[in-house]
Amino acid sequence: MKRLSLLLLGALTCLPARSEIVVTDVSGVSIRLAAPAKRIVSLTPHITELLFAAGAGDRLVGTAEYSDYPPAAKLLPRVGGHSLDLEAIVALRPDLVLGWQSGNAAAAVARLRALGLTVHLSEPQRIEDIAGELERIGKLAGTVAAADAAAKAFRQRYAKLTARYSRQPPVDVFYQIWKQPLMTVNGKQIISDAIRLCGGRNVFAQLPILAPTVTVEAVIAVNPEVIVASGMGESRPEWLDDWRRWTSLTAVARDNLYFVPPDLLQRHTPRILDGAEKLCMHLEAARGKRGK
Repeated sequence: MKRLSLLLLGALTCLPARSEIVVTDVSGVSIRLAAPAKRIVSLTPHITELLFAAGAGDRLVGTAEYSDYPPAAKLLPRVGGHSLDLEAIVALRPDLVLGWQSGNAAAAVARLRALGLTVHLSEPQRIEDIAGELERIGKLAGTVAAADAAAKAFRQRYAKLTARYSRQPPVDVFYQIWKQPLMTVNGKQIISDAIRLCGGRNVFAQLPILAPTVTVEAVIAVNPEVIVASGMGESRPEWLDDWRRWTSLTAVARDNLYFVPPDLLQRHTPRILDGAEKLCMHLEAARGKRGK
């Protein structure tokens, strides 16, 4: 009996200790956790949505303003928006904070880290990057099975859309974020990736700024075949039809003025494929009007 006890003790001591969780974020920082995070704060709406998609919604204890999807996100305490409430974040005692590299102020992120909080930064720049972000969240939150399943489904759907639309005859697209100032996106912005997926060409892809301001004259000069607007909500913005006064535009002459809800194309989440599918259908409609 004594020998059996010693053997069992020896076997137990040979068992490997629970391995540390190590994930490298977009800024190159190694995020290390002794155990999966149980109290997570999200600093942007799209990261909140990613957490729920990765099966980690029940680990969220706080999130940013405008986090409205899924509906459960609306019930979470707010920790600010463009300006973060650092005291509120610390008071929630998170063991992990998830932020957006280009959307959260670097000074605020540095301050959170100086206060001893673990901060993981995200920045999906292409649609396909979203799947990898789901997998990283799954590792950090201990929801690997759910996150990997979501990533696999995302990649499969992305591949189907790409196969169906990306090699269609090209369509020149002007994507309008806002009216005053008149804003669009360049070729490095994830919306431009959705345009490419649909076989479109962003007419302002070459501009150096992610969300540049352009002029009406510049839009007229490039003469897009399609104009797509987003706006702020679920309703088609009234200013999309302001383009109708410029009858020389191909997009106006062929009635190719389309709307895609901004949350579906401007958030780096699995729902971007819903937005991409709507965009692809609009470009298909535009192709169908050629020669008429």
